[in-house]
Order: sequence, then structure tokens, then C-alpha cells
Amino acid sequence: MLTFTIQAGGKWSGRIARGKLITLTAHNDRANLSTLLFDAWQPAERYNMPDTLKAQHTAFLTAGNVLMSDQGKVLASIIEDSVGWHDPLGGYSTRQATDGKYGLTRYQNQRNEWYRSGEENLIVELYRNQLLARDLLPPVNFFSKVICELDGSMHYVQQQAAGRSVTLRTESDVLLVCSNTPNPLDPGSEYPDSSILVQVTDAEAVTEDDVCVTHCPENRRAFENTWNVHTLLKGANL
Repeated sequence: MLTFTIQAGGKWSGRIARGKLITLTAHNDRANLSTLLFDAWQPAERYNMPDTLKAQHTAFLTAGNVLMSDQGKVLASIIEDSVGWHDPLGGYSTRQATDGKYGLTRYQNQRNEWYRSGEENLIVELYRNQLLARDLLPPVNFFSKVICELDGSMHYVQQQAAGRSVTLRTESDVLLVCSNTPNPLDPGSEYPDSSILVQVTDAEAVTEDDVCVTHCPENRRAFENTWNVHTLLKGANL
């Protein structure tokens, strides 16, 4: 098992092979882990929010849902979730919005206590993996609840997150890019202070009655697309 903690305001990225479980546990309420996923070896293929939501007929993510790529494959599945709602719509925080909401901070003055934004953190981690700011996408904001009204407006709703967790299973080799920074729609005036514990372990093989495979016909097709590619590329030296 690999275990590490992403502190409030922190960031992380890394490649994780398929067949792993990634369990994210929030230390406090108002936790928000903005997360991007890419194919580990062909990052032009990446998490696609519109296809993920459209195929599964939902505006939020929880157990049984999958994170689909723009090639109709499954990058990761959500197999367990004690939180209940994860936001795919709110986007990431920016420097301007962070300064405006929580007050002006600078590394030169506050050192590691300065308030980081999701946009900056994600771009830094993208650069570390030979990607650019143009590769920024709408992230999944784990632990945050954002609802859509009939008029199209979106609102943050605080939900209990302290001590709760969500577990992803990688269905492809993925590049995971994370920023533990506030949800841009969180109306709180204090910068959230919630670290995220990350645990990576081996997963059991996916079965025909798996909750994510059977969630809807679109999920099964995405799994079949993924399995077909794995079969065709088995043994290839990529």
C-alpha cells in the first residue's frame, strides 16, 4: 500500500497503473480535491466531463459512476463512496477569485501558508508531466456538492465530508493530477483547512456484475471499449 497526504492548498500528480484502488479520505468538512485524469501514455486522451455526465444521465458523481475519456473508454470507476456527491461542474479556483474571497497573500510574505488556487496548482502539475496550461479541463471536485437550479444557476451546498472517503478503481493506466484547493463556488470566507489522505492498493479483477459495469448500458459499452483496447495492446512495448 502507498499512503500519503495532500495538505490543504497542496497538489500532487503521478501515473497509476490500471487495476489499482485509490481511496481518498477527507480530514475535515469543506474538503475539495480538484482532479484531472489523462491516459498515462497518450495524454491527448483524457477525462471528458460532458460525455461522462451525458452517458450516465447525471449531474453529479458517486458510487457506480465511471469517469469516461473522450475516446469512450473508462479511465476510472467510483466503486465506493461514503460522501454521496462529487461535483463535476464547478471548475477550479483562480488567483483573482482566491485573493478576492480570502484576502491577498503572497509566498514572499506568508511562505508556505499562502493561499494557493486550483488553477495555479493544476498548471504546475501539468508542466511537471510535459503538459501545458492549454490542457486544463473541468476537473472532478471530490467531496464538494454543487447543485443546478432550473434557471441554470449553480450553488455550493455544504455536505459532511470529515472522515468520509471515496474509492476509485483505475480501469486504464492513468495520469492523476490533483489540487487540494477550495471549490470556486464555496461561499465560505475562510480558506478551507482539510488535508486529504490518499491510499493506493491493488484491486480485485472486475466482474460481470460489478456495480459500475451494470450501472447503465452506456457504462458497459465504455468498459467493452476499454477491455478491447487492453486485449489488442497486451504485450505491446509502448
